[in-house]
Amino acid sequence: MTETGGQASTFLGPLHSWSEPRSWSEPRSWSEPRSWSEPRSWSEPRSIDDHVRALVTALSVRTIGAETVPVGEALDRVLIDDLRAPFDLPRFDNSQMDGFALDAAATPGSFAVAGMIAAGQTGDAVEPGTAVPIMTGAPMPPGASAIIPVEESDGYDSPCLQVPQTPAGRFVRPRGSDIAAGDVALPAGAVLGSASLGVLAAFGLTEISVRARPRVLVVTGGDEVAAPGTQLRDDQVFDANAALLAAVMRRCGADIVDALVVDDTVEDFRASLAARVDAVEPDLVVTSGGISAGRFEVVQQGLGGLDDPAGSEESARLGEPAGLGESAGLGGSGAQGAGVDLGGLIAHVGFGSVAMQPGGPQGVGVLEQDTGARIPIVCFPGNPVSTWISAHVLLRDALDRAWSTGRPSRRVTAALAAPVTPLAAKTQLRRSEMGMGMLHDGPTDPDSTRLRVRAFPGTSSHLLATAAHADSLIVVPPGPEELPAGTAVEVVVL
Repeated sequence: MTETGGQASTFLGPLHSWSEPRSWSEPRSWSEPRSWSEPRSWSEPRSIDDHVRALVTALSVRTIGAETVPVGEALDRVLIDDLRAPFDLPRFDNSQMDGFALDAAATPGSFAVAGMIAAGQTGDAVEPGTAVPIMTGAPMPPGASAIIPVEESDGYDSPCLQVPQTPAGRFVRPRGSDIAAGDVALPAGAVLGSASLGVLAAFGLTEISVRARPRVLVVTGGDEVAAPGTQLRDDQVFDANAALLAAVMRRCGADIVDALVVDDTVEDFRASLAARVDAVEPDLVVTSGGISAGRFEVVQQGLGGLDDPAGSEESARLGEPAGLGESAGLGGSGAQGAGVDLGGLIAHVGFGSVAMQPGGPQGVGVLEQDTGARIPIVCFPGNPVSTWISAHVLLRDALDRAWSTGRPSRRVTAALAAPVTPLAAKTQLRRSEMGMGMLHDGPTDPDSTRLRVRAFPGTSSHLLATAAHADSLIVVPPGPEELPAGTAVEVVVL
């Protein structure tokens, strides 16, 4: 893949470099756009990096534009263009302290106290030998070059002020000392925090152009799942994934436009998905569940063209849907095909596994409407922790790289507080907690300033309550030997 202009583009470097991903202010275009008419699944587990690249490729079939919002509603939004200062801040030299304005060149000496300049007032020129009471933020009067704080005097009611040698500029805020007119106050791609909104208001702005939030349709379900608030059968569990996934998507800077709950009937799933996509027109569809190697994997069967719930023995073993052909960028092999018709919506989706635990089964592709519009779709496994970790580790960075959402995963290096045993062939994401000077048995070492991380016991993907206590994920690379306490590891901050 190349960027417009012919230069090679590498979306992802090594995993450890993700802590400072590059963003861009406008959606990128591609000189060699991907063809999604023949997507394919992959038979060998791919790396986390490779799968994030595939997600970026899928997301890049769609662009996310801009919208103008009131400054008061712009918190956590992504700035579209560089904001250049329309004027100097401060706009004029002003007093940094409550005190007295005087001519520093006349110090040391005794000064007569006369007049008063409040904030929001412009004072007259300071007469020689005079100190003028002035309040914080008031413009410096002509003839004054320094401020004597009121704390260094006998108060405003004293008729004179004894002043030692004082340098010019003492406690004076010069014009433009914060930012000069024409300089970039906030760069394109900046996530607008509370201080950023203060900058916008300081320039008198009432609205600002920001990146539109991607509109996400969340799809969860299965016959074993019931919506919270409904009657639960003895053989069912409540749907945790819809709320969990919606929360992560919002954390990634997206809006949830709808949530679809489906059962394990392939035709019903296809019809429901097609109807809901047509109704809400999302920018992205994210599914949870139904993509493993069981007999009732409705998402894989519905999108991959397996009408027989059992599928073929080979498809069940490899997680490969029938009817999928070759595609640039999704990897692997499959039979030639032109997608699966969902009824006005054609699915071009590939499935396979990623060498990570939890979260191995994955799917990615594009839904094509009869209008020609294309909507990326990302499919996660159904265990709650697998969905949760997949969204944080895979999709979060892909969204930022493709759509400049401004919410890449934050990664740091920390020392293991206790030994960790890696898996032989998969990267493991261990739920964990971090702390300065943390020890393996819980307390902290008050004399240590080293950031440490402790893995929680238990690695199963159903342990959602444990995940609720985690503030981080330890990235444990595959290997044959135990990682001893003190080993430096990469940590995803949640």
